[in-house]
Amino acid sequence: IMKPLPTKGIPAPQVFDELESLRAGDVDWRSGRVFSLAYYAGPQAIAVAEDAYRRFSGENALSTDAFPSLKMMQSDVLSMVGPWLGADKDSAGFMTSGGTESILMVVKAARDQFAQTDGVTKPNIVLPTSAHAAFEKACHYFGVESRRADVGDDWRADIAAMDRLIDDNTVMLVASAPQYPQGVIDDVTGIAKLAQQHGINCHVDACMGGVTLAYLEKLGQPIPAWNLRVPGVTSISVDLHKYGYTSKGASVVMYRSKSLRAHQGFFTDNWLGGMYASSGMLGTKSGGSIASAWAVLRHLGEDGYTALTQQTRNATVQLADHIVAHPQLALRAYPESTLICFGATDPTLLNVFAVADELRIRGWYVDRQTPPDSLHCTVNAIHHDKIDAFVTDLDASINTVLSTRLSGDVGSYGNLE
Repeated sequence: IMKPLPTKGIPAPQVFDELESLRAGDVDWRSGRVFSLAYYAGPQAIAVAEDAYRRFSGENALSTDAFPSLKMMQSDVLSMVGPWLGADKDSAGFMTSGGTESILMVVKAARDQFAQTDGVTKPNIVLPTSAHAAFEKACHYFGVESRRADVGDDWRADIAAMDRLIDDNTVMLVASAPQYPQGVIDDVTGIAKLAQQHGINCHVDACMGGVTLAYLEKLGQPIPAWNLRVPGVTSISVDLHKYGYTSKGASVVMYRSKSLRAHQGFFTDNWLGGMYASSGMLGTKSGGSIASAWAVLRHLGEDGYTALTQQTRNATVQLADHIVAHPQLALRAYPESTLICFGATDPTLLNVFAVADELRIRGWYVDRQTPPDSLHCTVNAIHHDKIDAFVTDLDASINTVLSTRLSGDVGSYGNLE
């Protein structure tokens, strides 16, 4: 239904009432009944995130000359996040609007770098089938060929299969820590070594794990090497609006050196407006996400992130153990961080997408993915005391589907509307 601009302005209280009415059918992620898309560390943390965003929502991060506060905050964020990612004094990065933009920019940077240094005109990147869909988007946007290698039986990247796809036009290899679909960590050391052997870049997509893995290590959990401390890794990305619990629109991409980072930027004076420079896809962008990230990082601190990570990991293990013990469910891989993927032991008897439908009726939201047909849970801090209730409804949903032989659809992750 088309709604024209009101002839007469509507009073603010009425507009806000309409906004609340519009989102009545949205998932209630703050209640802990959503295992996807949004992350919640409690009312105090989100109050800090939202108030900081509000205070700087109108500032324009396109020009930090005009808003030096944003320049300072971005620098501070990179300094605070750098140790998680294994950055050192030579490392350099930028904030972006999210994991997709971070991935877009490292692909663009690799394309431009090897066009300049090696004369590569038909670049390709080699990545496992488990690497995020945003790499496909980047390749489509920037004229780079995507070469996907099958994963092994453990869902991790098959390094030998990746090696077979490398040629003189390959500019980058991709590893994930963890990969999103099944929640396992690729052999970053092996992939980075392969990149070194071929003289090409290696990007680690740690958009999901960059915060969590750093603190799981501090908590004593064995974690395979995954960040810039691994020789051969040239860049890494982490989303702060995920397990950093900041407002949406905050990711970091960190390069091993300033010279590598230099290929991310765009500069032109080929118009009548003078020199134009941009570090990412966006031109104008709100300062709100930068301020929110800065404020939440300082508010939570080391002790806050340590406690939140422990809560999240405990909830993840509790849910994973329930799935392992359930006769109708098959865990795709035991979670190495906080992502859980599971399906049916016998898909001919149990349609897991119908289970997701039943869970939605009971007020829960989980992601659906294929192949193979699976349900996916992104566990975060709000779930620390929600797993008992969730598995009760999960079991009830399974029983309903088994008794009625319901079927469901996979749906999609994102849309064009």
